[in-house]
Amino acid sequence: MNPSTHLTDAAQWLQRSGTRRKRLVGYSVLTLASIVTGAVVACAPLAPNVPTTPAQGAASTSAAPSRPTVRGERAGVLGGRDRMARIALAGGLPSAKVSATGAWEIHELGGRTTLVRGEGREPWQVERKGGLLRITGAGNDRTPWREGPFVARPSNSATYVQYAGKRYRGELWFTATDTGVMVVNRLPVEDYLRGVVPLELGTRAEVDRSALEAQAIAARSYSYIRVPRDDAAPPRKGWHMRATVSNQVYGGVEAEAPVVNSAIDATAGLVLQFGGLLVDAPYSASCGGRSALPSEAWSDAQDQPYLPSHDDTNPSTGRPFCEIAPRAGWTASFDESALTDVVMRHLKAAGARSPSPGAIAALKVNDRSASGRVRSLQVSTERGDVTLQANEIRALFRDARGAILSSTYFSVDRESRERGHLTGVTLRGTGNGHGVGMCQWGAIGRARAGQDYRTILRHYYPGTVVGFVD
Repeated sequence: MNPSTHLTDAAQWLQRSGTRRKRLVGYSVLTLASIVTGAVVACAPLAPNVPTTPAQGAASTSAAPSRPTVRGERAGVLGGRDRMARIALAGGLPSAKVSATGAWEIHELGGRTTLVRGEGREPWQVERKGGLLRITGAGNDRTPWREGPFVARPSNSATYVQYAGKRYRGELWFTATDTGVMVVNRLPVEDYLRGVVPLELGTRAEVDRSALEAQAIAARSYSYIRVPRDDAAPPRKGWHMRATVSNQVYGGVEAEAPVVNSAIDATAGLVLQFGGLLVDAPYSASCGGRSALPSEAWSDAQDQPYLPSHDDTNPSTGRPFCEIAPRAGWTASFDESALTDVVMRHLKAAGARSPSPGAIAALKVNDRSASGRVRSLQVSTERGDVTLQANEIRALFRDARGAILSSTYFSVDRESRERGHLTGVTLRGTGNGHGVGMCQWGAIGRARAGQDYRTILRHYYPGTVVGFVD
């Protein structure tokens, strides 16, 4: 046994005896039903799969540690108490390793039973058998199988818990599900944002501070809609948001940066409201010079007065504020095989069992939306025409690595033909992401032009105000 980590007396007694123990309430919100998983940067990498079905043996509520006092404008509003978010890091795992940077503990049964106490980075492994969990360590150290959930918690404010090589603030919850071990990070929203904003915006420069502050407010608004004030009842699935592009990309402590943390503290608790109601605040990497309506990006979305399609050109230069983006302009080429794959994916999604479209004859933009993006694209094949709609085009056109098309703000630039068939095509476009709401590179451009965060947010979400809901 490692002398710095040991099973507690209670865990050893359980091991010897083999015993087993066996709606949101809050405020009104304005939300885009179809943007529940959409307000994110489209090109961020995916993380391990998290099950979308309700977790079995859902986590019972533990005795929550005292919530940290946050700094900034929020201080004093509610005595510094913050909402507690549950962020799904992974699911369906056969086992999960957990450690910490200092003194820490693993609890079970709502915190009433301490199973492991540790003093350093030595790893312990959470294993699953059916609906039960156990913890194994060096040598023969192990707990009996228990229903869980298990909660890894730092013993002091200087310690972070660790999972998959990353440090995390707050707690790590391990739950047995039908498909494996689910790992959830439970922490205050303000701390969660510290691992979100630098990854979603991609800048850590002081000159971009007002863009970071705008991003913090938009991300907080998105989070507040999904995280209730009351943490007494855990969410049905065991988590409020995923740590991926499905919600907001989250990287834990490794993603943090001092200037970002300072921007979050300076705007702590501030959210966007329209007509007195909290709003969903979608954003994407770059709009290409003009933002899109929600209905242009998502088939069942309703347009909102605070999410118009409007120009995002710098009047001083006549160029888009987001032209500084790495992918402000882009090209994507597809050979005959890739074009056939596009049609095949579409037909399979429509229910065709063994689609065989034959050779591709032509590719034509049928219609454009109010912002100039492609609304529908016609692909003519030997066996008929196929029409691709805006909300599916990006997912259908994938490169060799599987990455989706940067945006629907494109035109057909070049075509290659042989014997009347289309053997290749190059698309030329601008922008990266769905284009709805805040243009993140546009916000950076505006920050560098001297605009503060309130000016930036007023432009991208006209009619909204910045304030507190708690």
